[in-house]
Amino acid sequence: MTTSRILAIVLAGGEGKRLMPLTADRAKPAVPFGGIYRLVDFVLSNLANGGYLKIVVLTQYKSHSLDRHVSRTWRLSAMLGNYVTPVPAQQRLGPRWFAGSADALFQNLNLIYDELPEHCIVFGADHIYRMDPQQMVRQHVDSGADVTVAAIRQPLTMADQFGVIETDPAGRRIVAFREKPTDAIGLPDAPDQIYASMGNYVFKTQALIDALREDALDPSSRHDLGGDIIPMFVKAGGAEVYDFADNVVPGSTERDRGYWRDVGTLDAYYEANMDLVSAHPVFNLYNSHWPIYTGHDPLPPAKFVHNDGDRVGQAHDSLVSPGVIVSGGTACRSILSPGVVMHSHSQVEDSVLMGGVKIGRGAIVRRAIIDKNVVVPDGARIGLDLEYDRSRFAVTRAGVVVIAKNEIIDR
Repeated sequence: MTTSRILAIVLAGGEGKRLMPLTADRAKPAVPFGGIYRLVDFVLSNLANGGYLKIVVLTQYKSHSLDRHVSRTWRLSAMLGNYVTPVPAQQRLGPRWFAGSADALFQNLNLIYDELPEHCIVFGADHIYRMDPQQMVRQHVDSGADVTVAAIRQPLTMADQFGVIETDPAGRRIVAFREKPTDAIGLPDAPDQIYASMGNYVFKTQALIDALREDALDPSSRHDLGGDIIPMFVKAGGAEVYDFADNVVPGSTERDRGYWRDVGTLDAYYEANMDLVSAHPVFNLYNSHWPIYTGHDPLPPAKFVHNDGDRVGQAHDSLVSPGVIVSGGTACRSILSPGVVMHSHSQVEDSVLMGGVKIGRGAIVRRAIIDKNVVVPDGARIGLDLEYDRSRFAVTRAGVVVIAKNEIIDR
């Protein structure tokens, strides 16, 4: 099937409460990741690399940063009818916000009517992964299913952390879709594993429209795709699973194939960033056959200055973005985003510094996430005394210190 008969819809309205304070001033899909990216760049890159170039991004919560990023970065050829368009909540059906992911689609059915696609791709916006969506669409079309749900294999012992898909003995038709069950059943070909929903779907367009209309009339519904719409299709026998393990992305290796991370918590977000700074990371940002696209300001190359005794500008096992200046400081196992400046004798270890962060002379930062434009004063200590840090910042269960955007820090 040609990609022109398919509309891609990205659900990007999530508030991301568990990522506070990183989501205090922005929607979850707009949270920076890996130095130069935003979370939404990963799903958009997968769709664009797969040839799906009619994409609407549904936004709602504190969407300005996200809308601006999509509008400035994701420009496609209008001459060829291609577009990536952010669509804020329009309240087309009355003065109310989206009540759930299904309601978000229902309130934007005009977008589907405008294109009249045969099938709709509906993907979430806040996971880190590479995926060729054409392979999932091909299975969906060949099977004749009303909906196909992408799933990743996870240990049976972790079933209570996911939306779990149970299949018939053949392993394709979905017979149950349950949220975080404690009595999940293993897969037919792997009793010690379960299928965890990735929040990625392909629908027959008319089947989706009919289901959304029915759901909108149900006062008991939560109007959620995973919780309400997919069980409707399962009950009717029209739902199939797509095994993410079968997806092969150009340029991938057996080591990074099937990589997928849900960064819904601060610790998960931190760990996914730290995955990138190892000498041989599992997720390979340098796969030029399936690039992750983004955009950023026209900044100069990163610069490391001073080589004078113990005043040496250096970075080890780190990602260093454009516009960074390491002036006599040392970064180790860290991510330095565009415009970060480290002054003499400063030390940053196992940390994520977002755009414009300034680290003062002699300051030490360990196991921290510091959001944009924060100035760490000369001689400050962050991450060395967690009890003191808890009195002024957020500290995660794993002991990662998180400092909000533009926060003022006392020494």
